[in-house]
Amino acid sequence: MNKNKPNMKSFDFVLFSVIIILVAFGVIMVFSASSYTCALDPNINDSMYYLKRQSLWALISLCAMIYMVRFDYHKIKKYTGLLMVLSFGLLLLTFAFPEVNGAKRWIRLGPLGNFQPSELVKYVVVFFMAKGIENKGDRIKKFFSGVVPYLMIAGIYAGIVLIQKNLSIAAVIIIITLILLYIGGIKQFHFWGILVPFFGAAGAAAAIFVPYRMKRLMNFINPWATAKTEGYQLCQSLLAIGTGGIWGVGLGQSRQKRFFLPERHTDFIFSVTAEELGLIGCTVIILLFLVFIWRGIVTAIRAKDVYGTILASGITSVIAVQAIINIAVVSGSFPVTGVPLPFISYGGSSLLINLMAAGILLNISRQINKSF
Repeated sequence: MNKNKPNMKSFDFVLFSVIIILVAFGVIMVFSASSYTCALDPNINDSMYYLKRQSLWALISLCAMIYMVRFDYHKIKKYTGLLMVLSFGLLLLTFAFPEVNGAKRWIRLGPLGNFQPSELVKYVVVFFMAKGIENKGDRIKKFFSGVVPYLMIAGIYAGIVLIQKNLSIAAVIIIITLILLYIGGIKQFHFWGILVPFFGAAGAAAAIFVPYRMKRLMNFINPWATAKTEGYQLCQSLLAIGTGGIWGVGLGQSRQKRFFLPERHTDFIFSVTAEELGLIGCTVIILLFLVFIWRGIVTAIRAKDVYGTILASGITSVIAVQAIINIAVVSGSFPVTGVPLPFISYGGSSLLINLMAAGILLNISRQINKSF
């Protein structure tokens, strides 16, 4: 018997079921949110256009997830450096492509659509943190030699993403880095006394001293004051949520998706869900994400090594932070920013990367410490 072969067991079926339900729900809601406008768009003229694309990506992504379930997560260590170089190069490559809505975040892949490297970077930072924290051990408690190097690396990636005019994903990268440093065992004073105040102030400065972000902040406070201009998107989202009530107007019956609500099948798909399925449907989706977070935490606690614990914590945090920000944005609890709802919003490359990461999480659940 090969003593180096990991002891595999069946993966977390509850976690797997939640992921499948979220993906299936996403495909349905992408079709519902986009069918009306696609049918009337002379350049598309096909109500099932996004349904076909998202279904194909879902199938490919699920196959990739199953592969990652069988791929021993420890092997990721030796590819971490390569992934860091690759993702850094892809981030720089975005500047060679034309701007989209004033931002350079995407690499155009022709008929395959656009690829957003920052989706990959979020997880590459997690891989880097997991490997580094395991190797660092108790030395992580030293601020300049234990904490600062990780902040510098994560800050470089977040800085490039910020230059692409993508504050939301840059913030996600920093938030995930702070979460993993905390879980990794840094001193409480370093976390609460230095890092949280510093990045809190930096985030506030990034919003206040950049004019268009300041406008978004003001619109968030009172979107109805600029309901026809800057506050339009949030107002339409709130109208959709309010119209849905408790039970919703029915699947496929949304009125706001009919050219009123922008980004209806991407960042604001939760608004369409609220209108069509009401409070009941939204509660179910939130509960599914809560179950995902719960099982992710259980997997992290039971992981058989530090690397598995940090890796599971990071993957769970990426999904959790994005879901929280997205739902907060569409409900008017957070300034409007471009963060998709994991597993549900339209986007092939995003779905592929998220499901591959979910596959890694499931693989960690196959190798849990049975003593817990």
